Amino acid sequence: MIGIVDYNAGNITSVERALKSLGIEYIRSRNPSDLKDCEKLIFPGVGDAAYAMNQLKETGFDVFLKKWALDGKPLMGICLGSQIIFDYSEEGDTPCLGLIKGKIRHFDNLFSDEEKKVNKIPHMGWNNLTGKNGGSYILDTVPESSDFYFVHSYVICPEDDSVIKAYADYGVQVPAVVQYGKIVACQFHPEKSGEPGLQILKNFCGGESC
Repeated sequence: MIGIVDYNAGNITSVERALKSLGIEYIRSRNPSDLKDCEKLIFPGVGDAAYAMNQLKETGFDVFLKKWALDGKPLMGICLGSQIIFDYSEEGDTPCLGLIKGKIRHFDNLFSDEEKKVNKIPHMGWNNLTGKNGGSYILDTVPESSDFYFVHSYVICPEDDSVIKAYADYGVQVPAVVQYGKIVACQFHPEKSGEPGLQILKNFCGGESC
């Protein structure tokens, strides 16, 4: 069974529709105890990092997700969920979950003045990926030319570059797929990215042997 973390800051409906279209059984809950027996968790997110962290604390999902990761159970972060699994976000000066070492920085702090003129913020729309550091199992059988849907103003900046498994080019290299142990994360929205995105969700839900 796949669990979907519902903490009032996620794009839950689109994720549900994607899993239903794949015939994948899931449970969605705002109560951590309902998800404790799941095999894997999907951790979506949209919006503001500070608000999301407050919601996680109020629901108890902050402690639950830290224990889940410590126990080595599979977790997939999506969009904001791919960011707040790191230590800290510049958005709202927010301490985050700390499941992976690194910071989340605004594009303004990464772009040169010339890049700011060329690249609009937020990074919104379709972009393809380039594999890095051997790639990730969630990209298995996904065509290399595939485009994915992005919408974000903040960028994942891991301490250890080796966790980046694919990136998008948007003036700077934007980490798009991250993997650390049993944790994987997509900066883009696989649930809104057509067949390639559905394949990514299928690969995660089916396991590393898929």
